[in-house]
Amino acid sequence: MAAKGRTELEVGADGVAVITICNPPVNSLSVDVLYSLKESYEEALQRSDVKAIVVTGKGGKFSGGFDISSFGGVQGGQTVQPKVGYIAIDILTDTLEAATKPSVAAIDGLALGGGLEVAMACHARIATPTAQLGLPELQLGIIPGFGGTQRLPRLVGLTKSLEMMLLSKPIKGGEAHELGLVDALVSPNDLVNTARQWALDIYELRRPWIKSLYKTDKLEPLGEAREILKFARAQAQKQAANLHHPLVCIDVVEEGIVAGPRAGLWKEATAFQDLLFSDTCKSLVHVFFSQRATSKIPGATDLGLMPRKISKVAILGGGLMGSGIATAMILSNYPVILKEVNEKFLNAGIDRIKANLQSRVRKGKMTDERYEKAMSLVTGVLDYEHFKDVDLVIEAVIENVKLKQQIFSDLEKYCPSHCVLATNTSTIDLNLIGEKTKSQDRIVGAHFFSPAHVMPLLEIVRTQRTSPQVVVDLLDVGRKIKKTPIVVGNCTGFAVNRMFFPYTQSALFYVDLGMDVYKIDRACTKFGMPMGPFRLADLVGFGVAVATGMQYLENFPERVYKSMLLPLMMEDNRVGEATQKGFYKYEGKRKATPDPEIMKYIEKSRSMAGVTPDPELLKLTEKDIVEMVFFPVINEACRVLDEGIAVKASDLDIASIFGMGFPPYRGGVMYWADSMGAKYIHGKLEEWTKRYGGFFKPCSYLAERAAKGIPLVSKSLSFQLLLVLELFAILTIFR
Repeated sequence: MAAKGRTELEVGADGVAVITICNPPVNSLSVDVLYSLKESYEEALQRSDVKAIVVTGKGGKFSGGFDISSFGGVQGGQTVQPKVGYIAIDILTDTLEAATKPSVAAIDGLALGGGLEVAMACHARIATPTAQLGLPELQLGIIPGFGGTQRLPRLVGLTKSLEMMLLSKPIKGGEAHELGLVDALVSPNDLVNTARQWALDIYELRRPWIKSLYKTDKLEPLGEAREILKFARAQAQKQAANLHHPLVCIDVVEEGIVAGPRAGLWKEATAFQDLLFSDTCKSLVHVFFSQRATSKIPGATDLGLMPRKISKVAILGGGLMGSGIATAMILSNYPVILKEVNEKFLNAGIDRIKANLQSRVRKGKMTDERYEKAMSLVTGVLDYEHFKDVDLVIEAVIENVKLKQQIFSDLEKYCPSHCVLATNTSTIDLNLIGEKTKSQDRIVGAHFFSPAHVMPLLEIVRTQRTSPQVVVDLLDVGRKIKKTPIVVGNCTGFAVNRMFFPYTQSALFYVDLGMDVYKIDRACTKFGMPMGPFRLADLVGFGVAVATGMQYLENFPERVYKSMLLPLMMEDNRVGEATQKGFYKYEGKRKATPDPEIMKYIEKSRSMAGVTPDPELLKLTEKDIVEMVFFPVINEACRVLDEGIAVKASDLDIASIFGMGFPPYRGGVMYWADSMGAKYIHGKLEEWTKRYGGFFKPCSYLAERAAKGIPLVSKSLSFQLLLVLELFAILTIFR
């Protein structure tokens, strides 16, 4: 077992006690660390040779916050937790802040969550310019629980503190200094010595001794404060209508302003306790650990292989996907060769990359200098002459098997023998793509999601022949370009698209049976999806939707619904957002408006299908609609898991969230499924199979678990995963 976290106390000849938080890798605040912090403080206060105190963290990191790995034990009842308010009030307020000797926090690296709350309980804060400070607890379905909701508004003002908490938005040391959150900026080498002198200056009354809990100069007058809080509530409800904890956070902040900071601390402590046991918190903690587990791949990352250096990347195709992938690469300083078939297409591809970067410049996310440097990394070519020294090639041309086969034959000739040969195909079998080569051990799928420079998921597809070294190499590239990777097996649609092909299929089926297009989309967005199946079809384009649908029809004919609705609309050049008409009309800035004209196509589609609307479907609640759309998705996800296409169920949860926008506060598609139970889902699918046909037939994996009354995902395996991750996970919300 790993050694317990602790603090270390060292008293210098100057009379300053330096308390160092020691709990690698990020000095997370386990209960052991917090108890040790209290003991070290009490010792320093009792010692006659101590005048003042400095709190810092070992190894260049102050603290990444409360130890998230302990949440599972607390929620499951295996771990005894301190009494409500003990940490925020007994330790941080009544021991640290109320101490009779002044303390200064010396902050380098991270001061996140509980780490920043410890620092704010000190009487001053010194930081390095690159230090990250923030309260990102809302990302885990909780609120700051160690006094952060009370101290941060008093140090930076109400508006900025709400932004930092509600958006989980950390700031760098420089901004923290401007806001007054830290008192001085120094280099890492001077940090502790400066903090020591600052603490002595407070002791000798040369600097103010400030208890941040009782500061009021940054707080707005009560009337103005209430207006700010009212606006924050409205924004929170608009941005996340299904989430309760952002509103709780605002209520707790208000309590401190209206009833005083001590009352605010008690309200914070009880609210934190309640939220810790909420379904939202459990779901988001599951997502937190699952995201970090995606890079642990049996048969690849457990073989002791080190990723090879990727110095130059080539991309074939400068369309929407190719240019997006190129953008992602140059943003992480990879030199890119962009190949196209002619000058016109090449220039268009480079213009797309420029547009992607210029958008970042306009939003203030990139300087003009950084833009020029990024563009200098792109070289456009029309042949393979520049491919002789590339380490990774990503093919991103149209979904045409013969074209891709020819390309991979060419790549085998022109690229060095160590070069990783990747395809961005979203549906085509990789064995088919590499059929005409002798290099199938280095052929791998690198499936990005559109827009590739924005969407966080990278689906790495390995065949039976793909070398483990190639998988390790691509995992490393994925990490460096800030993607969350999942490694999956080779099949039509791989994991994400295959799992979600019933999302649109089922919706088209229900429309033929009489359900309203916009009611379906509304139900899905209220559930938490970024868009419903019909708005999604408009965005992707009907051509792509029909082409991928044909792939599924060829491979899974028994569970594909052949709706004529899309082909009928395509005949009139209604193909989605690109033509400003699909299921919606589009005017101005991509604003989607329902279009009554679609009824003529729906009626014709129903007529061709030979079906009559089912009046029962018109009575369905939004909950019923969500189940009818998503239970076929769960059914297909069970097949993907059963066939070994996904390594573990938690990978499918991450895939659904980062690839398709499934609401993270529901934990991902498999986690959400288990919250309802296999028996319930199986029963509904059986009922719909009898009523509507084989499209809904439950798979054997789901049927077996329903019959045995066991979860779709083994709880014991989940618990084992949590224990392993306690040792290996980076225990901070921001990487």
